[in-house]
Amino acid sequence: MLAPAGPVDAAVLPAVEAFYARHGWRVRLYPSCRARHATLDYLAGSDAQRLADLHAAMADDEVAAIHCLRGGYGTMRLLPAIDTALLRAKPKLLIGYSDITALHALWAQEGVPSLHAPMPASDLIKPGREADEAALVALLQSGLPAGTVLAPELEPGAPVHAGMAEGRLIGGNLSLVAALVGTPWAWDAHGALLFLEDVSESLYRADRYLTQLRLAGVLGAVRGFLIGSFHETENPRPLIEELLMPLAREHGKPLLAGWPSGHGTPNRPLPMGLRVQLDAGAGTLTLLEPLAPPGD
Repeated sequence: MLAPAGPVDAAVLPAVEAFYARHGWRVRLYPSCRARHATLDYLAGSDAQRLADLHAAMADDEVAAIHCLRGGYGTMRLLPAIDTALLRAKPKLLIGYSDITALHALWAQEGVPSLHAPMPASDLIKPGREADEAALVALLQSGLPAGTVLAPELEPGAPVHAGMAEGRLIGGNLSLVAALVGTPWAWDAHGALLFLEDVSESLYRADRYLTQLRLAGVLGAVRGFLIGSFHETENPRPLIEELLMPLAREHGKPLLAGWPSGHGTPNRPLPMGLRVQLDAGAGTLTLLEPLAPPGD
C-alpha cells in the first residue's frame, strides 16, 4: 500500500489495515501513506519519497499487488523517473483509479495489465461500499479468465449506440487522459476501446477535455467508447450526445454509457490494458485475455 498522489489523515490507516486483515491479506504500508509534502500539501510527501515507495513495492518479491491508498494529484510528476525495466522484470498488478490513471497508462505501455478499481481511503473503508468491496475481493482471489463477460447493472437511460468492437481497453479519468496527450506516456488510442470517467467537473471543462482528445485524434483513433460515472458533475449526457455520439454514428463505433466504474457508487473493478470486446447493445464487456490473480 502506497500513496503516489495525495495524502490522507493517518487516523484512517487502522481502518485500512483492518480491511486487508479481514480478508486474510498482509498489508505493507510504505512511508508515503503517512507523509505530507512540507509546502505542497496536496502531495503525499516529496516526489523522491513517493517514487522510492513505488520502486520498493515493485522490487519486493513479497508484494503481490500495488494498491494505491487514494488518488488526488501527483502521479504524473513521477512518470519520467519510474524504472520501466524493473516494471517489466517484476510486473505487479496495479490497483487504483482517478489520478492513478497516469500509472495505468505506463503499465499498459509496458504490457502489464492493471485494475481500475476502488481504493481503501477513498472507497473501501467507507460505509455503503460493501458490494464494491465484495466485487474487488472476488476478483483478487480468483482473477478473470479469458471469456469472462462483465455485464453489470447500468445507469438507467444512459446513452447507447449499439454495435460491437474489439480492442485494448485504455483510459480512466478524463482529465488525466487529456493531460497525458502530447507526452511520451499518452495512451495508445489506435484500435483501442476508450473508457472515461470523472468527478466534480463543470460541463465546460469536461467539454474542453473531450475537445482536446478530438483535436488530438484520440477520439477518431479508438474503435469504441465505454463511459463510466461522472460523479458530482453536471449532467454529462448533452456532452455525450454532442461530442461522442456523432462520431459513434458516423463511423459505426459502439458507445455504452452508464458503466458503474469511477468516482460514483457503485465502483466496480475494470481491467485495463487487456484486449476486450464491447457489445454496446447487449451492455457487456468480454475479456479476450485473462487477468491473473495477484501472485500467480
